[in-house]
Amino acid sequence: MNINDFKVFREKMNEIILKEGTLYTKRFFALDNDVYKDGKIPKKYKEMMGLVASIVLRCDDCINYHIIKCLENGITKEEFFEIIDIALIVGGSITIPHIRRAVKTFFELLSEYSQQQQNS
Repeated sequence: MNINDFKVFREKMNEIILKEGTLYTKRFFALDNDVYKDGKIPKKYKEMMGLVASIVLRCDDCINYHIIKCLENGITKEEFFEIIDIALIVGGSITIPHIRRAVKTFFELLSEYSQQQQNS
């Protein structure tokens, strides 16, 4: 699944889950959304932490999501590769296949988000 298909799929499935799901599911989704908002720690850094955790836990969907959010919050290429360093140290060599896919996704989206920022 390419990244655009991922975005469409995620949005569609979240809509169905939030419509049909229980109160507990809706509360969890709301909590997940709220935790990443600006607070004492800026949203950008929270998304960076989410990306590290996602790589360490080896969840490709989560990795894609946090890459998107990191780019929306102005992450630089240099910051991205330091995130990779941290995830690799914490998660070990088993994370390398996920890091490869993360790098691919990051570069696919980098120019798209750079252009959006320039047009804003």
